[in-house]
Amino acid sequence: MMNPVHLLIAFLQEKSGALGEMAMKCELDISTFRGAVLAMDDQTIHHSNFIDSKVTDEVEKAFEAAISYMKKYNQIHLNEGHVLRALLTTKTINNLLTDQIKNIMIALGTTARDMITHLGKYTFPDIQSSKIRKVTHDDYDLLVSFVEHRFSGEWSQTIVSGFELSEPNIYIALNDCNEIIGFAAFDTYQNKKGYFGPMGVATSKRTKGIGYSLLHHCLRDMKEIGYEYAIIGGAGPIEFYEKACNAVVIPYPIPFS
Repeated sequence: MMNPVHLLIAFLQEKSGALGEMAMKCELDISTFRGAVLAMDDQTIHHSNFIDSKVTDEVEKAFEAAISYMKKYNQIHLNEGHVLRALLTTKTINNLLTDQIKNIMIALGTTARDMITHLGKYTFPDIQSSKIRKVTHDDYDLLVSFVEHRFSGEWSQTIVSGFELSEPNIYIALNDCNEIIGFAAFDTYQNKKGYFGPMGVATSKRTKGIGYSLLHHCLRDMKEIGYEYAIIGGAGPIEFYEKACNAVVIPYPIPFS
């Protein structure tokens, strides 16, 4: 039977990425949580709709909340951050952790993080590129509208600023009707050099390799410019960039006390 403490222990045992950094900075003794599991009173148990296991009612509700977070951020895959954020709202975990520890977990384990990938010796994959190209100024209205309506006003303003260059550092993906279905930019956000992002793909077109292709078109240009590394700014789907281009999370710069 899985209860919220089992999930918390699993998060704290992860040694890599954002969760590894979170576990290190929390400095929690996992053995105390194992003791808490043994001391817990019986709870309502049922088969989960989300995993192949018996779970407590709190765990089931946490997964429901995690899926709500996923949908709120216009994502299609449930990730560790969604589940951890939901887990921290359960009564069981709330009673076990201090506010300071919860704040560390939220900051390091549930929010978008900057990442970095090494371009110097990066081997680029063979990708389909017939429907991906750099923008021209003729794409301005359609792309700004696409980004504003499907993502955010902040991202659309970043794209607007990107068009101030004579040759914008922005790629777009098109469908068979030559409609925009995705975009990616670099050296565009606040005019930061060596900085990838934002990137977005229409929800109905995800899991088709479009984001992967857009990413690598940008990274290839960045390498050709001479960048040794690329910063991936505010990466929400951390797991995507870990797998797509071997990116790693940049340690959080602010110490917690």
